[in-house]
Amino acid sequence: MRGAGVDGEGAADRLCPPDLRARPARTWLILGILAPLGMLVLSGLMLLDLRRDAWDKAEQTSKNLLQVIERDIARNIEIIDLSLTAVIDNLNATGVVDLDPGLRQLILFDRAATARDMGVMLVVDANGDTVIDSHALPARRINNADRAYFQAHRAQSGLGLTISRPLVSRLLGTQVIVLSRRIDRPDGSFGGIVSASLKLSYFSRLFDQIGLGRDGAINLYLRDGTRLMRHPSVEADIGANIAGAPTFERFLAQRSGSFTGQSVRDGVERYYAFTQVADFPLLLNVALSAAEIEAEWREKALVIGFAVLFLCGLTILLSLLFGRELGRRTAMQAELARLSQTDALTGLPNRRRFEEVFSRAWRTAQRTGRPAALLVADADHFKRYNDAHGHMVGDEVLKGLAEALRKSLRRPGDFAARVGGEEFVVLLPETDREGALQRAAAIHAAVAAIGVPSAGIPAGSVTVSIGLAVARGSGTMHDLYRRADTALYAAKEAGRDRTICAPVVGEVERAPEAFRLPAAAGSPVR
Repeated sequence: MRGAGVDGEGAADRLCPPDLRARPARTWLILGILAPLGMLVLSGLMLLDLRRDAWDKAEQTSKNLLQVIERDIARNIEIIDLSLTAVIDNLNATGVVDLDPGLRQLILFDRAATARDMGVMLVVDANGDTVIDSHALPARRINNADRAYFQAHRAQSGLGLTISRPLVSRLLGTQVIVLSRRIDRPDGSFGGIVSASLKLSYFSRLFDQIGLGRDGAINLYLRDGTRLMRHPSVEADIGANIAGAPTFERFLAQRSGSFTGQSVRDGVERYYAFTQVADFPLLLNVALSAAEIEAEWREKALVIGFAVLFLCGLTILLSLLFGRELGRRTAMQAELARLSQTDALTGLPNRRRFEEVFSRAWRTAQRTGRPAALLVADADHFKRYNDAHGHMVGDEVLKGLAEALRKSLRRPGDFAARVGGEEFVVLLPETDREGALQRAAAIHAAVAAIGVPSAGIPAGSVTVSIGLAVARGSGTMHDLYRRADTALYAAKEAGRDRTICAPVVGEVERAPEAFRLPAAAGSPVR
């Protein structure tokens, strides 16, 4: 339904503007969406923190395992190396070689008894033949001249402790690694070696005590890339060489550390913690499957994520429904507010709204000192239309009068309202008498076009009387209305279909001036 100017058309909007009406619903809707989104972000951060905790736990576990295993291996190899060194020292001692073979054996190999899983210790001469055997008297006759460790010592002095690749012991028939040191003659020439075999079962028993999950692994390498042992053990892995593999190159790059990488053996992504075993040419690593590290976290993340998504989705849905309902209620309240200040028949603001707008306009006029004009209009002989044609036709006439008033409004501040049965008002802020008279003339012209053909009322039959008053902020608004109303009655008494202008307050008192439309003309005349 159309309003009357800015103050007429937007009466309800000014009382409760659309943006203010929508603001509560919009605010709740935004909060209802932002709050779950905040919950999602917070939950995501918590899940990421749980993931970091899982990796921190895996890192700490790997380092602890690595430390325990490394210390055990280092201690055992150190005992064997001390035994080898002791044998060489005792062989160089005066008179030891000439002792009884049984006593000599006891003296040479007494320290070796504390080493775990040691196979056999041998003293081998420069030709590779066994001359002293820790487990047999006389020594079992075998020749190890073809062994790589023997050839290495023979070719180069000063190698120190040498650890062989995995091999099958000729005396034990089991897989071992051989730890050996060179024996030098007094002139510095090669005099043979002393060797001790360490069963690979030592590493197997040590590693088997540790549970690392289905895809976890423990590996022990020589620095040349040869794998000495793997847990879980696979026969084909023992003795395999992975030199040049990206993971092994990272093992060699620093003494100890950790990283995540893909295994060259099976392609599984693992978290590797590694270290060198004491000062020996051995590299040890503990590898945990990245998927297994995150497995428990993934289960928690799935449950928590699903629950949070469900709750957030439900919250957003309820917020949307609540926002829509709140918007509907807000719109309903705005509509009720509009209806409470709107004339139901004509769509113009009613007396209540007029009093609010009139009061505000009057305060503005008092503050600025600018004129304000008020027109009070009343339909002429309106009772005749109701009596002759019924109230429905009378209502059509009133609607026509309301439309005529709407058309007379030109500026945003102009305001028209229905204040009684067939009585209307037009408020014109910042308008002097001449401007107000022009508006009154426009109203007369618009009313002259009203007709109700269905009731036999032609255009020009309906007329209106108008009382006009202008004030410049002096007096009261009630005085302005009273003077306009008095001018209206003067127009009625003067013959109707005309405008009577009340004197402006402050001017020399003079008789009201009348303006009306002649029967044949379309403009008011004095």
